[in-house]
Amino acid sequence: MAEELVLDTAIRDWVLIPLSVVMVLIGVLRYFVSKLMRSPAASPSPDPKLVREGSVIYSSSLPPIPSRSVPRQVVIRARNLRTNVQFIPAKAFKARKAYYTNEENGLLHVPKEDAQKAQAAMFSDPNMAMDMMKKNLSMIVPQTLTFAWVNFFFSGFVAAKIPFPLTQRFRGMLQNGIDLSTVDVSYVSSRSWYFLNLFGLRGLFSLILGEENATDDAQKMMQMGGGFGFNPTMSLGAEKDSLVIIQHDWALPKMERHAEDVLRKLLKK
Repeated sequence: MAEELVLDTAIRDWVLIPLSVVMVLIGVLRYFVSKLMRSPAASPSPDPKLVREGSVIYSSSLPPIPSRSVPRQVVIRARNLRTNVQFIPAKAFKARKAYYTNEENGLLHVPKEDAQKAQAAMFSDPNMAMDMMKKNLSMIVPQTLTFAWVNFFFSGFVAAKIPFPLTQRFRGMLQNGIDLSTVDVSYVSSRSWYFLNLFGLRGLFSLILGEENATDDAQKMMQMGGGFGFNPTMSLGAEKDSLVIIQHDWALPKMERHAEDVLRKLLKK
């Protein structure tokens, strides 16, 4: 039988609320520190006439370098096309497929030599490596100090209770630092509350700082494990291969039969 606890209001006032406020303030501070530490762009802004939507920025003196935001948007659009392919006619799908996967000027097509040059230019840029190091430091140093502060001052506190029951699998996630098997799983320790704030404040930071903010710790950890994070060349190539092999099956001719089956089931009831 799990033991029920009565939480003191002082824990809410001196542990739960201060910890949440400090995590938000540290996230905002890290955002502005990251902006100050960011290296200035080495190359001037490209001519808008040289930029084609979703493709690569071409220049006579520089190798083609994929844009950061436009390829991601093109990948999302192509993914939406694959997901909703059954809702458009075959002729419209073929036109959109050629628009994305054409070997000459398709949005998802990147020549092999251009991809190799862009990758070599990306890895040979010292500013990019320095920016990655600064971003990693701006994440590791504040979180290490914050975790040490939480572990020193708030270790062992039961800070909150979740208002719905949970299974025993959540005990290790919600009761980090409390070695009591008799406590109900719905109680949250102060250390676990720190981790929940660390990975759960992304939506709040997006509202405060905008979508392109530098406080997404989960995304940063993925980038640390995967090198430079989003790779436009690989993403465009993978999405192109997925779009090429997809088969079109228009769902509109089947809608009448589906509607008829639904009506018959309703009439039988």
